[in-house]
Amino acid sequence: MNKNYIGGEWVAGADVNLNINPSDTNDVVGEYARADAAQAHAAVDAAFDAQPAWAGFTAEQRSDALDRIGTEVLARREELGRLLAREEGKTLAEGIGEVVRAGRVFKFFAGEALRLSGERLASIRPGVEVDVRREPEGVIGIITPWNFPIAIPAWKIAPALAFGNTVVFKPADLVPGSAWALAEIIVRAGALPAGVFNLVMGPGSKVGDVFAKSRKVRAITFTGSTGTGRQVGLACMERGAKVQLEMGGKNPLIILDDADLEQAVEVAVSGSYFSTGQRCTASSRLIVQDGIHDRFVEAVVQRLAALKVDNALAEGCDIGPVVSQAQLKQDCDYIDIARHEGGNLVFGGELLERATDGFYLSPALITETGNDMRINREEVFGPVASVIRVRDYDEALALANDTEFGLSSGICTTSLKHACDFKQRSAAGMVMVNVATAGVDYHAPFGGRKGSSYGSREQGSYAREFYTGVKTAYTLA
Repeated sequence: MNKNYIGGEWVAGADVNLNINPSDTNDVVGEYARADAAQAHAAVDAAFDAQPAWAGFTAEQRSDALDRIGTEVLARREELGRLLAREEGKTLAEGIGEVVRAGRVFKFFAGEALRLSGERLASIRPGVEVDVRREPEGVIGIITPWNFPIAIPAWKIAPALAFGNTVVFKPADLVPGSAWALAEIIVRAGALPAGVFNLVMGPGSKVGDVFAKSRKVRAITFTGSTGTGRQVGLACMERGAKVQLEMGGKNPLIILDDADLEQAVEVAVSGSYFSTGQRCTASSRLIVQDGIHDRFVEAVVQRLAALKVDNALAEGCDIGPVVSQAQLKQDCDYIDIARHEGGNLVFGGELLERATDGFYLSPALITETGNDMRINREEVFGPVASVIRVRDYDEALALANDTEFGLSSGICTTSLKHACDFKQRSAAGMVMVNVATAGVDYHAPFGGRKGSSYGSREQGSYAREFYTGVKTAYTLA
């Protein structure tokens, strides 16, 4: 059994979690320990005790440790990518790509550890010097989702360690395998004193709740559902802790009449359906101008018909299974709701049988929808996209912004005027022009507005805003 890692030791849990392959439900990926609240508290205590010493390490020592971690992750990309595909359902190519991203993230923050800077300001008082510096926050609680089981942990753990914080890490209970493998690499890097990094697997109601309420945890970074994120945020605010929340989206992709049709279809299909549509940045609302609407829908249907839905490890697989039976039911329920509200299911939405028992769903495209329908208001989180027909750009922009979310948005157009206007007026944190809404870079800031995100941005140099605090020091010379 794969154990939790607390205070420098591998520790058996209170019970055991069976990690099931969504491509083959007869395949148990592994058995992983589930912690209880007492073990979560022990991990927090260990991280709290270890933080001062870790903050005292030189920037170069922390950089070297992160670089070693990144090097091993990259060297094991094939092995880890296969593990990821087995437990989460991404295709093997996508799984390997995610592992590479995780390795690159550790390499990037190895560099950022050396670039942390401060300021010296002139005081308004004679003989007084003013220094502004950044210092670690302390213990960071990290709670991650199931859809990116190694990349999202990497982009939270790496900056936390780079800037001198200690970590208590709770991965999603549904996909512990990739997180455990990453933790084992971090531990074997050999440069982290006991307690600096702690892995505490288990349900959020026991482990995550401890992180959110403990006064020793000075900051929580969370990616997951809106409801849970709000609970975490409220718990942190009640005790004055720093909090960073990424909670999903209902992302629009506008297709204007002047778009390159072939390009627009690839952008839409990639953003809506790859990774089985299980991305918070997926293009779930396709807002299509009237003049190109029919040709676009026909071309998307043809493209979807050519995609292979299969076991994530199968050769030539384009789309893997949905992650779980519960998620599959949710996807199918939303398809039924859309049809009952007047939507037209023009392709997909069918349960599929394959050589192995799994949670297979053909990619669904629903037309004749309005922006007030539930399919366009609520996050489905599966291979399901809806089409909204509009008259012109102004109507498209208004509908794109008419959502409680604001993570990512996109437009396909050959008009520089409309592209520039959309980049300025889109109410999303990330805006894409002629590229999929779901593609982001690890060295650029990640995050949204409105109900999608709360707190400072993740990734890139912007990560230091969350993982460090500003101290202003005055000295009489």
